[in-house]
Amino acid sequence: MRRMSDALHARIEQYYATVPLLFSEAEEFGSLRLFVRRRPGAPYYGGPSHAQPTVGRSAVTAVDIARVRARQRELGVPEAFEWLAEAVPTLRASIEAVGLPVAERPLMALDPRRQVGPQPLPDGVELRALTADDPALPTALAVPRLAFAKEGTAVGSAGREELAVAAAELTEDGTVAAVRPTIRAGRKTLIAALASDGTPLAVGHYHPAGGTTEIGGIGTLPVARRQGLAAAVTAALISHARDHGVSTVFLAYADDAVARIYSRLGFRPAGSTLLIANQPARS
Repeated sequence: MRRMSDALHARIEQYYATVPLLFSEAEEFGSLRLFVRRRPGAPYYGGPSHAQPTVGRSAVTAVDIARVRARQRELGVPEAFEWLAEAVPTLRASIEAVGLPVAERPLMALDPRRQVGPQPLPDGVELRALTADDPALPTALAVPRLAFAKEGTAVGSAGREELAVAAAELTEDGTVAAVRPTIRAGRKTLIAALASDGTPLAVGHYHPAGGTTEIGGIGTLPVARRQGLAAAVTAALISHARDHGVSTVFLAYADDAVARIYSRLGFRPAGSTLLIANQPARS
């Protein structure tokens, strides 16, 4: 894997430390910071109440880890940790020593000079940056739930019926209502590829902070895979982010087949993040 440059390392590390504060409050436990979501729903960066090392602090101790885990249990949230591997190389061993499994999520970054044009779309499909009051918002938020339930790029069976059920659940649990003000404030941009009847077929989002962003939540409705929709949404997110002052764009992936899509757009390997293997995916 290509070594991350010091400048890119610093920008990503700062992003990881900054963007969760747009959606949560921080509690300090020695050299660990725990992000605690106070409102219902999950329209924020990172897993629910995840922890990460504090930039510039001393080494994370076993006591720090124990205190964070105790607080997470008190909050009733998963024991989630996530950090830039290159920033704290020794933390993985410390986390694994207390019995938490650690997984690696490779990162890819886009050269700021790389031009990424629009990608082809099937007939009748259009791309749209969704507003807070867009009627497609509930179903767009539900697409990743179905996409990530069956990862990979193979065509699956989940389609419009399952999408409607998942959208109703996200409306009922308060997630849709919680996302609306986040979009209005410009803290979240959600772009969807929509069928002619308005059904979201693929979506993705980004949260900008300090001229940097991580593109995430790229998911395609399983029945609509293998049509280039993920690439089209990713390219649209890049263009939108750059048009709104973002210069550093990166992303993480879990599947090599998906990484090949990003490679074709110009993304290149750039280090990795580490996280608890069974922690919830980012929203």
